[in-house]
Amino acid sequence: MNFQPHADDTPMPVVDLAIVEANLKRMQAYCDQHGLKLRPHIKTHKMPGLAKWQMELGAVGITCQKLGEAEIMIDAGITDILISYPLIGPVKAARLAALARKATLAVVADSTLAIDTAAEAAEAAGTPIRVLIEFESGGQRAGVGSPSDALVLAKRISTARGLTFGGLMTYPLGPEAAAFISEAKSLFAAEGVAIPTISAGGTPRAFHAHEVPGVTELRVGTYIYNDRNTIGQGAATLDDCALHIEATVVSRPTADRAIIDAGSKTLSSDLTPGGAARGYGLMRDYPEAVIAKLNEEHGIVDLSACTRRPEIGETVRIIPNHVCVVVNLHDEILMTRPGAPDVLMPVEARGRSR
Repeated sequence: MNFQPHADDTPMPVVDLAIVEANLKRMQAYCDQHGLKLRPHIKTHKMPGLAKWQMELGAVGITCQKLGEAEIMIDAGITDILISYPLIGPVKAARLAALARKATLAVVADSTLAIDTAAEAAEAAGTPIRVLIEFESGGQRAGVGSPSDALVLAKRISTARGLTFGGLMTYPLGPEAAAFISEAKSLFAAEGVAIPTISAGGTPRAFHAHEVPGVTELRVGTYIYNDRNTIGQGAATLDDCALHIEATVVSRPTADRAIIDAGSKTLSSDLTPGGAARGYGLMRDYPEAVIAKLNEEHGIVDLSACTRRPEIGETVRIIPNHVCVVVNLHDEILMTRPGAPDVLMPVEARGRSR
């Protein structure tokens, strides 16, 4: 073992707050340098304390993916939130209205029904709600497909009671986003419609946001911890990864196979995009090892390429493939900082997917 474990019991997610601080300051400095507003996405960490830290460093507010996350953040005193997911129907409208009475909210839409839901909430709350139009930029998720469609919805927002047109938003940021933004700016200007905000998301392309004319706001989440995906996409290094899983080798059935107490309920079943890296996480101290298969509570590790091999009872560190999903699997995270006592902290917005 080449490190001193922090966890008394495993499996346990462990965060190095010194690395978190460096990651937060680096992203904020980039945004400040290029005149971009930073509105970090809390879906990665799901902790109000970390969200407040991001805002203390200069973020203009936060982004939540779901109303349930926003409810936790507002209860903790955070009052400037973009909910970056389409909200549809009367139940969502009622919950949105309840939050709008307590905080300054923005939502996104790519349909008239989403706009109508926001309008229903604004009327019930008696307070205005900003609505941004989501557009498709290569992610094949939600979003209008053309600037002309976006303009139609923007005009509908502008005439709806209680709503204000907040601008455009997208994920991911890349060439398709740049082309859409360029065309939209010309089309909207010709119609006399201002675009107050153009919001772009995604850690992998975050440090290229200034290369896309028109982008005014950056929504990023993974950068706070980083993971194997961001390493593979060139957005981080191994030393930028603030979160790892500490797991125990519980069995060595053969010379080439180890079993760890971290399965899919700990590491998730996510692989890296396109299979760029093998396995279900990187064993930091045994980089040749491959976490080849996961059962719910068993991680099956192929040691055949290893020159050194972990023994039964040894604690190992694993950098997850997709840290956002991993965090949502855990009730608590062990927060560490060199020279300070370790603190076990709850993941308050864990599981808030409605």
